[in-house]
Amino acid sequence: MTSDFTALPDLASRALGGSVSAANDELFAQRENLIKAEAPFFDPADFGHKGKVYDGWETRRRRDDGHDYAIVRLGSAGVIHGVVVDTAHFKGNYPPFVSIEAASIEGYPSIEDVMKADWQTIVEKSPAEGHKENTYAVADRHRWTHVRLSIYPDGGVARLRVHGEVVPDPRFLDGTVDLLAAENGGRLVGCSDAFYASPANIILPGRARNMGEGWENSRRRGGGNDFAVFSLAAAGRPRHVEIDTSYYVGNAPGWVRLSTADARTADIADEGAWTELLPRTAVQPDTRHRFVLDAAAAATHLRLDVYPDGGLSRLRLFGDLDETALAETRRTWWDALPQTHQALVADQAPR
Repeated sequence: MTSDFTALPDLASRALGGSVSAANDELFAQRENLIKAEAPFFDPADFGHKGKVYDGWETRRRRDDGHDYAIVRLGSAGVIHGVVVDTAHFKGNYPPFVSIEAASIEGYPSIEDVMKADWQTIVEKSPAEGHKENTYAVADRHRWTHVRLSIYPDGGVARLRVHGEVVPDPRFLDGTVDLLAAENGGRLVGCSDAFYASPANIILPGRARNMGEGWENSRRRGGGNDFAVFSLAAAGRPRHVEIDTSYYVGNAPGWVRLSTADARTADIADEGAWTELLPRTAVQPDTRHRFVLDAAAAATHLRLDVYPDGGLSRLRLFGDLDETALAETRRTWWDALPQTHQALVADQAPR
């Protein structure tokens, strides 16, 4: 069973910069496995000194009345719409109940300070099943930086997915920024083909380490071309773009084209709403390409067309937020902060 929220980015993913800050126990399997981007695997013959090797987080069998927990610092803070507690391959050793708490913390605190934070329950203690993606919708609409997964009383969890909307800190959006970056709130909203890997990968932080970390579509045998459409982190005026085909040696596109639209003034479903940003341009395999964009109009969405098909490692769109967008971003961020966090940054309140 899946829920609509699973289409939103995984804010906890290691690919987005998430980290498992602490766990009270990880005797059988290490906590860092919880936020791996890839699906969990299982080798029935793989045993170690401490027992069966699992691709997940697994604690020892409890002999008291307590419970176990792991704390995750989100890769990008945001509003959580739902959580997936995936117990794949944990069939006789999964936790029968789980709960999720969240906290909004300023700066880069020590784990001791994180433990003392104002934690709020966003998923009450709920039943979980083994070898299943257990989904839990979240109604709270505050912006959170950390989550705590509690399992009752013990057991193993393969992956923790925290799906939601990035709410960027506006203090880091002044000047020229990557308007498309997932960590700033950029998001894939549609594509023609994601057979091998999703185009959502090409707006993730850092450089791809191999072809599997980019967008690769299937080989096109008919007419037309492949494309992907993205919502920008905030409305802004593009200045330059980077199109990276690194690791795509025999399956890079022959040409690319970029277009933008402003959803504040037009319907992006209307083809006439789109303006060419970069005309159809030849690109090379295994190469980082950079192009200056002269006199580009402000936009909220970007469309990437590849001809006729082929993959990219990364796509960056550098530009400046316009004054209206920056003010809206400040207001959205402020309104989403819990009151305890607002009190710590009172000087940042929108005026």
